[in-house]
Amino acid sequence: MRRRKIQAPTICDPRSAEGVWYPGTRESTRRRSGMKRRTVAGAALGLRTLMASAAFLALHGVSGAGALAAQESHACEDRAGLRVEVLDATGMVRVSGADVRIRWVDVVRSPVREGAGDDGRLTFCAPKDATKATVWAETRDGSSEQAFVALIPGETSAVELRILGEDHPGRLEGRVFDAVTNDPITTAAVTVAGRRAAVETDRWGRYILTGIPAGAKEFQVRRMGYEPLDYVVAVKAGLTTQVDIGLVPDPVEMEPLVATTVRSDRLESKGFYERQFWGEMLGVGEFLTPEYLERWRPIRMSQLLEQHTMLRPRLVSAGRTRGPLGECLQVYLDNINVGNLDDGYGSNFALNSVVLPSELAGVEVYRASTSLPDGLMRFGVGRCALVLIWTR
Repeated sequence: MRRRKIQAPTICDPRSAEGVWYPGTRESTRRRSGMKRRTVAGAALGLRTLMASAAFLALHGVSGAGALAAQESHACEDRAGLRVEVLDATGMVRVSGADVRIRWVDVVRSPVREGAGDDGRLTFCAPKDATKATVWAETRDGSSEQAFVALIPGETSAVELRILGEDHPGRLEGRVFDAVTNDPITTAAVTVAGRRAAVETDRWGRYILTGIPAGAKEFQVRRMGYEPLDYVVAVKAGLTTQVDIGLVPDPVEMEPLVATTVRSDRLESKGFYERQFWGEMLGVGEFLTPEYLERWRPIRMSQLLEQHTMLRPRLVSAGRTRGPLGECLQVYLDNINVGNLDDGYGSNFALNSVVLPSELAGVEVYRASTSLPDGLMRFGVGRCALVLIWTR
Protein backbone atom coordinates (compact mmCIF):
# COMPACT_ATOMS: atom_id res chain seq x y z
CA MET A 1 0.00 0.00 0.00
CA ARG A 2 1.33 3.44 -0.92
CA ARG A 3 1.45 5.96 1.90
CA ARG A 4 -0.45 9.19 1.26
CA LYS A 5 1.64 12.29 1.76
CA ILE A 6 0.03 14.76 4.17
CA GLN A 7 0.51 18.40 3.14
CA ALA A 8 1.45 20.70 6.00
CA PRO A 9 -0.83 23.72 6.70
CA THR A 10 0.32 27.18 5.68
CA ILE A 11 -0.16 30.37 7.69
CA CYS A 12 -0.30 33.75 5.98
CA ASP A 13 2.02 36.40 7.31
CA PRO A 14 -0.33 39.10 8.72
CA ARG A 15 2.26 41.78 8.02
CA SER A 16 0.94 42.03 4.47
CA ALA A 17 -2.54 40.57 4.90
CA GLU A 18 -3.60 42.91 7.70
CA GLY A 19 -4.85 46.36 6.69
CA VAL A 20 -2.03 48.69 7.77
CA TRP A 21 -2.39 52.44 7.11
CA TYR A 22 0.28 55.11 7.12
CA PRO A 23 -1.22 58.53 7.98
CA GLY A 24 0.37 61.95 7.58
CA THR A 25 0.98 61.73 3.83
CA ARG A 26 -1.12 62.86 0.92
CA GLU A 27 -1.36 59.39 -0.47
CA SER A 28 -2.04 57.09 2.44
CA THR A 29 -1.96 53.55 1.14
CA ARG A 30 -2.92 50.12 2.40
CA ARG A 31 -0.30 47.44 2.01
CA ARG A 32 -1.96 44.36 0.56
CA SER A 33 0.49 43.02 -2.00
CA GLY A 34 3.45 40.69 -1.58
CA MET A 35 1.81 38.31 0.89
CA LYS A 36 4.47 36.04 2.36
CA ARG A 37 3.81 32.49 3.40
CA ARG A 38 5.38 30.46 6.10
CA THR A 39 5.12 26.68 5.98
CA VAL A 40 4.92 24.78 9.23
CA ALA A 41 7.49 22.00 9.45
CA GLY A 42 6.95 19.43 6.71
CA ALA A 43 5.06 16.21 6.46
CA ALA A 44 7.30 14.54 9.03
CA LEU A 45 5.21 16.20 11.71
CA GLY A 46 2.32 14.12 10.38
CA LEU A 47 -1.23 14.04 11.55
CA ARG A 48 -0.40 15.13 15.10
CA THR A 49 0.81 18.57 13.94
CA LEU A 50 -2.18 19.01 11.67
CA MET A 51 -4.61 18.24 14.51
CA ALA A 52 -2.79 20.61 16.86
CA SER A 53 -2.98 23.42 14.32
CA ALA A 54 -6.69 22.85 13.82
CA ALA A 55 -7.28 22.87 17.57
CA PHE A 56 -5.38 26.17 17.91
CA LEU A 57 -7.45 27.83 15.20
CA ALA A 58 -10.70 26.63 16.72
CA LEU A 59 -9.69 27.74 20.22
CA HIS A 60 -8.84 31.28 19.19
CA GLY A 61 -11.66 31.75 16.71
CA VAL A 62 -9.39 32.63 13.80
CA SER A 63 -11.50 33.74 10.84
CA GLY A 64 -8.94 35.55 8.70
CA ALA A 65 -5.76 37.57 8.61
CA GLY A 66 -7.11 40.15 11.04
CA ALA A 67 -7.46 37.57 13.79
CA LEU A 68 -3.87 36.51 13.34
CA ALA A 69 -2.64 40.01 14.15
CA ALA A 70 -2.11 39.10 17.78
CA GLN A 71 0.54 36.59 16.73
CA GLU A 72 2.60 39.22 14.95
CA SER A 73 5.12 40.88 17.26
CA HIS A 74 5.37 44.06 15.16
CA ALA A 75 4.31 45.00 11.62
CA CYS A 76 5.35 48.64 11.35
CA GLU A 77 9.15 48.39 11.04
CA ASP A 78 10.64 51.43 12.84
CA ARG A 79 7.27 53.07 13.51
CA ALA A 80 5.12 52.60 16.59
CA GLY A 81 2.12 50.36 16.05
CA LEU A 82 -1.36 50.08 17.54
CA ARG A 83 -3.32 46.84 17.73
CA VAL A 84 -6.89 47.76 18.67
CA GLU A 85 -9.48 45.22 19.79
CA VAL A 86 -13.11 46.32 20.22
CA LEU A 87 -15.26 44.32 22.66
CA ASP A 88 -18.73 44.59 24.14
CA ALA A 89 -19.31 45.85 27.69
CA THR A 90 -18.65 42.39 29.17
CA GLY A 91 -15.30 42.06 27.42
CA MET A 92 -16.30 38.62 26.12
CA VAL A 93 -17.63 39.35 22.62
CA ARG A 94 -15.74 41.10 19.82
CA VAL A 95 -17.61 43.90 18.05
CA SER A 96 -17.20 43.86 14.26
CA GLY A 97 -17.29 46.97 12.10
CA ALA A 98 -16.88 49.45 14.97
CA ASP A 99 -15.62 52.91 14.03
CA VAL A 100 -12.13 53.27 15.55
CA ARG A 101 -10.91 56.86 16.10
CA ILE A 102 -7.28 57.79 16.71
CA ARG A 103 -6.13 61.31 17.52
CA TRP A 104 -2.43 62.16 17.76
CA VAL A 105 -1.76 64.18 20.90
CA ASP A 106 1.62 65.80 20.25
CA VAL A 107 1.96 66.17 16.45
CA VAL A 108 0.03 67.95 13.71
CA ARG A 109 -1.49 65.03 11.81
CA SER A 110 -4.94 64.30 10.47
CA PRO A 111 -6.95 62.16 12.91
CA VAL A 112 -7.75 58.59 11.90
CA ARG A 113 -11.19 57.09 11.41
CA GLU A 114 -11.17 53.44 10.31
CA GLY A 115 -13.53 50.50 10.70
CA ALA A 116 -12.51 47.45 12.71
CA GLY A 117 -12.52 44.12 10.87
CA ASP A 118 -15.01 41.31 11.18
CA ASP A 119 -12.97 40.06 14.14
CA GLY A 120 -13.24 43.44 15.92
CA ARG A 121 -9.56 44.24 15.38
CA LEU A 122 -7.56 46.96 13.65
CA THR A 123 -3.79 47.26 13.24
CA PHE A 124 -2.40 50.71 12.56
CA CYS A 125 1.05 52.25 12.10
CA ALA A 126 1.59 55.63 13.75
CA PRO A 127 3.44 58.58 12.20
CA LYS A 128 7.17 58.48 12.95
CA ASP A 129 7.11 61.61 15.11
CA ALA A 130 4.02 60.70 17.18
CA THR A 131 4.63 59.68 20.79
CA LYS A 132 1.11 59.80 22.26
CA ALA A 133 -2.37 58.99 20.98
CA THR A 134 -5.97 59.03 22.15
CA VAL A 135 -8.01 56.06 20.92
CA TRP A 136 -11.70 55.28 21.19
CA ALA A 137 -14.37 53.33 19.32
CA GLU A 138 -17.94 54.12 18.31
CA THR A 139 -20.88 52.13 16.99
CA ARG A 140 -24.30 53.22 15.91
CA ASP A 141 -25.70 52.71 19.40
CA GLY A 142 -22.75 53.27 21.72
CA SER A 143 -19.11 54.17 22.23
CA SER A 144 -16.15 53.33 24.43
CA GLU A 145 -14.26 55.52 26.80
CA GLN A 146 -11.04 56.83 25.31
CA ALA A 147 -7.68 55.19 25.97
CA PHE A 148 -4.39 57.09 26.18
CA VAL A 149 -1.46 55.27 24.61
CA ALA A 150 2.27 56.00 24.79
CA LEU A 151 3.78 55.15 21.38
CA ILE A 152 7.18 53.43 21.29
CA PRO A 153 9.02 53.20 17.93
CA GLY A 154 9.52 49.62 16.82
CA GLU A 155 6.89 48.24 19.20
CA THR A 156 3.16 47.54 18.94
CA SER A 157 0.85 48.62 21.77
CA ALA A 158 -2.29 46.55 22.40
CA VAL A 159 -5.44 48.60 23.09
CA GLU A 160 -8.69 47.06 24.36
CA LEU A 161 -11.83 49.18 23.93
CA ARG A 162 -15.18 48.17 25.44
CA ILE A 163 -18.40 49.57 23.99
CA LEU A 164 -20.51 50.88 26.86
CA GLY A 165 -24.09 49.73 27.28
CA GLU A 166 -25.67 53.20 27.14
CA ASP A 167 -27.93 53.81 24.14
CA HIS A 168 -26.71 56.69 21.98
CA PRO A 169 -24.20 58.23 24.44
CA GLY A 170 -23.00 61.77 23.85
CA ARG A 171 -19.55 63.27 23.62
CA LEU A 172 -17.90 66.40 25.04
CA GLU A 173 -15.11 68.07 23.14
CA GLY A 174 -13.41 71.45 23.27
CA ARG A 175 -10.39 73.36 24.47
CA VAL A 176 -9.16 74.82 27.75
CA PHE A 177 -7.37 78.16 27.65
CA ASP A 178 -6.16 80.97 29.90
CA ALA A 179 -9.00 83.48 30.23
CA VAL A 180 -6.49 86.36 30.53
CA THR A 181 -3.93 85.56 27.81
CA ASN A 182 -6.05 83.21 25.65
CA ASP A 183 -3.10 80.76 25.56
CA PRO A 184 -3.93 77.03 25.59
CA ILE A 185 -3.60 75.25 28.94
CA THR A 186 -1.93 71.85 28.76
CA THR A 187 -2.32 68.90 31.15
CA ALA A 188 -5.53 70.27 32.65
CA ALA A 189 -7.64 67.45 34.16
CA VAL A 190 -11.11 67.32 32.58
CA THR A 191 -13.91 64.96 33.61
CA VAL A 192 -17.59 64.63 34.46
CA ALA A 193 -18.80 63.58 37.89
CA GLY A 194 -19.02 59.81 38.30
CA ARG A 195 -16.49 59.02 35.58
CA ARG A 196 -13.71 56.63 36.58
CA ALA A 197 -10.83 58.84 35.43
CA ALA A 198 -10.11 62.32 34.11
CA VAL A 199 -8.52 63.12 30.76
CA GLU A 200 -5.73 65.62 30.20
CA THR A 201 -5.64 68.42 27.66
CA ASP A 202 -2.98 68.19 24.95
CA ARG A 203 -0.44 70.79 23.84
CA TRP A 204 -3.21 72.76 22.09
CA GLY A 205 -5.46 72.66 25.15
CA ARG A 206 -7.85 70.18 23.51
CA TYR A 207 -9.72 67.38 25.24
CA ILE A 208 -12.38 64.82 24.37
CA LEU A 209 -14.71 62.81 26.62
CA THR A 210 -16.58 59.93 24.95
CA GLY A 211 -19.26 57.47 26.05
CA ILE A 212 -21.14 59.93 28.27
CA PRO A 213 -24.82 59.12 29.03
CA ALA A 214 -27.24 61.79 27.83
CA GLY A 215 -28.57 64.32 30.33
CA ALA A 216 -27.28 67.02 32.68
CA LYS A 217 -23.73 66.28 33.83
CA GLU A 218 -21.39 68.06 36.24
CA PHE A 219 -18.39 69.09 34.18
CA GLN A 220 -15.13 69.56 36.12
CA VAL A 221 -11.78 71.11 35.13
CA ARG A 222 -8.71 71.23 37.39
CA ARG A 223 -5.25 72.71 36.80
CA MET A 224 -2.63 73.80 39.30
CA GLY A 225 -2.36 77.62 39.33
CA TYR A 226 -5.95 78.14 38.16
CA GLU A 227 -9.31 78.39 39.85
CA PRO A 228 -11.16 75.03 39.62
CA LEU A 229 -14.27 74.95 37.46
CA ASP A 230 -17.51 73.07 38.09
CA TYR A 231 -20.19 73.53 35.45
CA VAL A 232 -23.40 71.70 34.59
CA VAL A 233 -23.60 70.85 30.90
CA ALA A 234 -26.42 69.17 28.97
CA VAL A 235 -25.14 66.15 27.02
CA LYS A 236 -27.20 65.39 23.91
CA ALA A 237 -27.80 61.76 22.95
CA GLY A 238 -25.66 60.74 19.97
CA LEU A 239 -24.25 64.26 19.46
CA THR A 240 -21.04 66.13 20.26
CA THR A 241 -21.33 69.14 22.56
CA GLN A 242 -18.44 71.56 22.26
CA VAL A 243 -17.46 73.15 25.57
CA ASP A 244 -14.62 75.70 25.51
CA ILE A 245 -13.32 76.71 28.94
CA GLY A 246 -11.39 79.83 29.92
CA LEU A 247 -9.75 79.18 33.31
CA VAL A 248 -8.82 82.10 35.54
CA PRO A 249 -5.39 82.26 37.25
CA ASP A 250 -5.66 82.06 41.05
CA PRO A 251 -4.76 85.67 41.92
CA VAL A 252 -7.12 87.18 39.32
CA GLU A 253 -10.63 88.14 40.43
CA MET A 254 -12.99 87.26 37.57
CA GLU A 255 -15.47 84.60 36.54
CA PRO A 256 -14.36 81.64 34.34
CA LEU A 257 -15.43 81.75 30.69
CA VAL A 258 -17.61 78.93 29.36
CA ALA A 259 -18.88 78.66 25.78
CA THR A 260 -21.15 75.72 24.88
CA THR A 261 -22.28 74.73 21.38
CA VAL A 262 -23.97 71.56 20.13
CA ARG A 263 -22.23 70.57 16.92
CA SER A 264 -24.05 69.67 13.73
CA ASP A 265 -24.00 65.88 13.47
CA ARG A 266 -23.90 66.11 9.67
CA LEU A 267 -20.86 68.40 9.66
CA GLU A 268 -19.19 66.25 12.30
CA SER A 269 -19.56 63.11 10.16
CA LYS A 270 -18.07 64.94 7.16
CA GLY A 271 -14.94 65.99 9.10
CA PHE A 272 -15.82 69.69 8.93
CA TYR A 273 -14.84 70.51 12.51
CA GLU A 274 -11.51 68.69 12.37
CA ARG A 275 -10.56 70.55 9.18
CA GLN A 276 -11.71 73.80 10.80
CA PHE A 277 -9.48 73.22 13.83
CA TRP A 278 -6.33 72.50 11.82
CA GLY A 279 -7.18 75.02 9.11
CA GLU A 280 -7.53 77.90 11.58
CA MET A 281 -4.37 76.83 13.39
CA LEU A 282 -2.29 76.62 10.19
CA GLY A 283 -3.98 79.47 8.33
CA VAL A 284 -5.44 77.21 5.63
CA GLY A 285 -8.99 77.75 4.37
CA GLU A 286 -12.04 79.61 5.65
CA PHE A 287 -14.92 77.99 7.49
CA LEU A 288 -18.45 79.33 7.78
CA THR A 289 -20.16 77.52 10.64
CA PRO A 290 -23.93 77.17 11.24
CA GLU A 291 -23.69 79.86 13.93
CA TYR A 292 -21.94 82.26 11.55
CA LEU A 293 -24.48 81.67 8.79
CA GLU A 294 -27.35 82.16 11.23
CA ARG A 295 -25.88 85.44 12.41
CA TRP A 296 -25.40 86.99 8.96
CA ARG A 297 -28.21 85.34 6.97
CA PRO A 298 -27.07 86.19 3.41
CA ILE A 299 -29.66 86.39 0.65
CA ARG A 300 -27.63 84.84 -2.19
CA MET A 301 -24.65 82.50 -2.44
CA SER A 302 -22.70 85.02 -4.49
CA GLN A 303 -23.23 87.61 -1.75
CA LEU A 304 -22.03 85.15 0.90
CA LEU A 305 -18.81 84.30 -0.96
CA GLU A 306 -18.08 87.92 -1.95
CA GLN A 307 -18.61 89.52 1.43
CA HIS A 308 -17.63 86.79 3.86
CA THR A 309 -14.70 84.93 2.27
CA MET A 310 -11.27 85.68 0.83
CA LEU A 311 -12.36 84.96 -2.76
CA ARG A 312 -11.92 87.84 -5.15
CA PRO A 313 -15.22 89.64 -5.85
CA ARG A 314 -14.71 89.51 -9.61
CA LEU A 315 -14.52 85.72 -9.43
CA VAL A 316 -18.00 85.40 -7.97
CA SER A 317 -19.66 88.72 -8.83
CA ALA A 318 -21.29 87.18 -11.88
CA GLY A 319 -22.06 84.03 -9.94
CA ARG A 320 -19.94 81.94 -12.30
CA THR A 321 -17.18 79.36 -12.01
CA ARG A 322 -14.61 81.13 -14.19
CA GLY A 323 -13.33 84.66 -13.71
CA PRO A 324 -12.37 87.22 -16.38
CA LEU A 325 -8.62 86.68 -15.91
CA GLY A 326 -8.66 82.91 -16.11
CA GLU A 327 -9.19 82.22 -12.39
CA CYS A 328 -11.55 79.36 -11.75
CA LEU A 329 -13.85 78.26 -8.99
CA GLN A 330 -14.56 74.58 -8.28
CA VAL A 331 -17.83 74.07 -6.37
CA TYR A 332 -18.99 70.89 -4.63
CA LEU A 333 -22.42 70.45 -3.07
CA ASP A 334 -22.48 67.61 -0.52
CA ASN A 335 -19.49 65.94 -2.26
CA ILE A 336 -21.05 66.29 -5.73
CA ASN A 337 -19.28 68.46 -8.31
CA VAL A 338 -21.79 71.06 -9.51
CA GLY A 339 -19.25 73.24 -11.35
CA ASN A 340 -18.35 72.30 -14.95
CA LEU A 341 -14.99 73.88 -15.72
CA ASP A 342 -13.92 72.00 -18.83
CA ASP A 343 -16.81 70.64 -20.84
CA GLY A 344 -15.36 71.79 -24.16
CA TYR A 345 -18.00 74.44 -24.65
CA GLY A 346 -16.83 76.97 -22.08
CA SER A 347 -20.15 76.82 -20.24
CA ASN A 348 -20.48 77.96 -16.66
CA PHE A 349 -23.28 77.86 -14.15
CA ALA A 350 -24.82 80.42 -11.80
CA LEU A 351 -23.76 79.95 -8.17
CA ASN A 352 -27.06 81.35 -6.99
CA SER A 353 -28.92 78.49 -8.66
CA VAL A 354 -27.01 75.79 -6.77
CA VAL A 355 -28.44 76.19 -3.28
CA LEU A 356 -30.22 78.76 -1.15
CA PRO A 357 -28.31 80.22 1.85
CA SER A 358 -31.18 79.10 4.12
CA GLU A 359 -30.35 75.47 3.23
CA LEU A 360 -26.70 75.72 4.29
CA ALA A 361 -25.15 73.84 7.20
CA GLY A 362 -21.56 74.97 6.56
CA VAL A 363 -19.16 76.22 3.88
CA GLU A 364 -15.42 75.64 3.37
CA VAL A 365 -13.31 77.79 1.05
CA TYR A 366 -9.73 77.08 -0.12
CA ARG A 367 -7.84 79.42 -2.43
CA ALA A 368 -5.94 76.72 -4.35
CA SER A 369 -5.50 72.96 -4.44
CA THR A 370 -1.99 73.35 -3.01
CA SER A 371 -3.53 74.36 0.33
CA LEU A 372 -5.98 71.48 0.61
CA PRO A 373 -5.86 69.10 3.60
CA ASP A 374 -4.91 65.49 2.86
CA GLY A 375 -8.48 64.24 2.81
CA LEU A 376 -9.56 66.79 0.19
CA MET A 377 -6.77 66.37 -2.37
CA ARG A 378 -9.16 64.49 -4.67
CA PHE A 379 -11.13 67.73 -5.12
CA GLY A 380 -8.12 69.75 -6.32
CA VAL A 381 -8.16 71.08 -9.90
CA GLY A 382 -4.95 72.94 -10.78
CA ARG A 383 -4.99 76.42 -9.30
CA CYS A 384 -8.74 76.60 -8.97
CA ALA A 385 -10.24 77.85 -5.74
CA LEU A 386 -12.39 75.23 -4.04
CA VAL A 387 -15.75 75.78 -2.32
CA LEU A 388 -17.33 72.91 -0.37
CA ILE A 389 -21.00 73.50 0.43
CA TRP A 390 -22.72 71.32 3.04
CA THR A 391 -26.50 71.37 3.40
CA ARG A 392 -28.53 70.66 6.51
